[in-house]
Amino acid sequence: MDKGYEKERFAAMKVKVSVARKFRSFSKRQGKSQTMTLLAMVEFFEHNGISPDERMHETIASLKYLIKRRFNSMVAIMRSIEKEQTLPTVSMIQALFEQELETEVGEEWEGDFEFFEKQLTEINTPTV
Repeated sequence: MDKGYEKERFAAMKVKVSVARKFRSFSKRQGKSQTMTLLAMVEFFEHNGISPDERMHETIASLKYLIKRRFNSMVAIMRSIEKEQTLPTVSMIQALFEQELETEVGEEWEGDFEFFEKQLTEINTPTV
């Protein structure tokens, strides 16, 4: 007997003989009574918001495989970006900094500050 439905009566439904045979064999494969199998099917469609008339065209296993492939592709793209864009950029910046540090340590710039001061005072002096 079906749990929770022991006191309910049975109702007759008009179903074609071929469909009834198919449904009974499906119920046996599920290991449930016909009532519980039909209830599970109705709840499945209601819960997932799909119609029995709609075809999904793909099984869950194929969707899982497709998602896994796309994820692997995404990882490959990210690795490619890291190799081709990020690492060369970092190495170029490091090379520039090392070159800048070498020039600062090896050579000190002895600029002509008087020349700059003279230019600044000439530009900034107001002419009346």
